[in-house]
Amino acid sequence: MPEGHTIHRAARDHRKILKGRALRVSSPQGRFEEGADWLDGRVCGDVEAYGKHLIYRFEGEAILHIHLGLFGRIRKRKMPEPEPRGAVRIRLAGDTHLVDINGPTACEILDPDDLARLTARIGPDLLRPDADPNLVFTRISKSRSSVGKLLMNQSVLAGIGNIYRSEILWRQRIHPDLPGKDLTREAFDRLWADAVQLLELGVKRNAIITVDNAAPGKGRYRERVNIFGKDNCPACAGAITRVEIDTRKAYYCAACQAL
Repeated sequence: MPEGHTIHRAARDHRKILKGRALRVSSPQGRFEEGADWLDGRVCGDVEAYGKHLIYRFEGEAILHIHLGLFGRIRKRKMPEPEPRGAVRIRLAGDTHLVDINGPTACEILDPDDLARLTARIGPDLLRPDADPNLVFTRISKSRSSVGKLLMNQSVLAGIGNIYRSEILWRQRIHPDLPGKDLTREAFDRLWADAVQLLELGVKRNAIITVDNAAPGKGRYRERVNIFGKDNCPACAGAITRVEIDTRKAYYCAACQAL
């Protein structure tokens, strides 16, 4: 599943090429023909990200909601309009570029009330200017669940994915099993500030970079990380521990992140 910076990067890029344009909307795969017909020819007013959800606003208060889930994929492609690659659920075509979306978990038309109900279920998004850290700390400080679980609970805090979770906790020397109620306000404030900084860098560089002063890597996701998927801690050279938290792999250094 994409991390939050990926969705915000997509929203930023799509806003540049689609906002203010009457779009040709189609469903090459055929599974979203009715929705595509409803949107076809409408002007796109804006594109936003809420956590891991993409929101395309169209004239007439029509809203397209996309959630990629584990297997969804977005491709931005230049005109002239190319042949679809794979099973494209929806194609949004402007005058210079188009956006193809394959395999999303959610691809649906919402009205403003539907959108309000959706966003009410999503915790404050680190990358949105309206994010309220006080609300997040209140929820965490009342919970007996581990900080490692809470950071991935999108109803508590939106935007942090699996790699960022391990990396931020290591950078802040917080054990993933620490109960939320035991996280101090000072430690939370440092975690929040670090998470915002790293996700903003991720949007800017289109890569997960958690190593200070590092450039993007050359791998598939261009990440540069400290402990995720690594054997040894770069700070103390001790062995990195791998665990599963709610079926997702996580990494920590028992020496640097003492419980």
